[in-house]
Amino acid sequence: MTVQAVIRVRGRTHVKSEIEHTMRILGLTRKNHCVILPDNLGIQRMIFKAKDYITWGTVDEKTVAHLLSGRGRVAGDKKVTDAYIKENSKFQDIKSYAAALVKGEARAKDVNGLKPAFRLNPPRKGFEREGIKKPYGLGGALGNRGDKMKDLVERMI
Repeated sequence: MTVQAVIRVRGRTHVKSEIEHTMRILGLTRKNHCVILPDNLGIQRMIFKAKDYITWGTVDEKTVAHLLSGRGRVAGDKKVTDAYIKENSKFQDIKSYAAALVKGEARAKDVNGLKPAFRLNPPRKGFEREGIKKPYGLGGALGNRGDKMKDLVERMI
């Protein structure tokens, strides 16, 4: 089983209420927020509904671990540490939690107090040359990136 990183690229202006509701269910309430979601049919349908406002793709264990250690937050806006993961879950450290997350053996709710959304910076050197209103296949920032999602996430951490 694979997991996907989903990032909201566009803001809230002129978004239809049903699409905004779908993005709220996904946990994408603001621009440059990222969530890690399992790759199943229900999630794929929600992603397809919001495709004009988000970008997504598969990520590996290393990227998820870097995302958790760099941008993961718990209640009180404190950083996620290995000690926190060990104390508040069945996992020993961030790497083992990231590995379980990628394999589909864990969810964000498995760590008590972990916020499911990651607040990212805008990407270094910007989004692709065509901007945030065109699909990735045409040189823009929206849509499915596949394995290239890792590069975007790394630029935004």
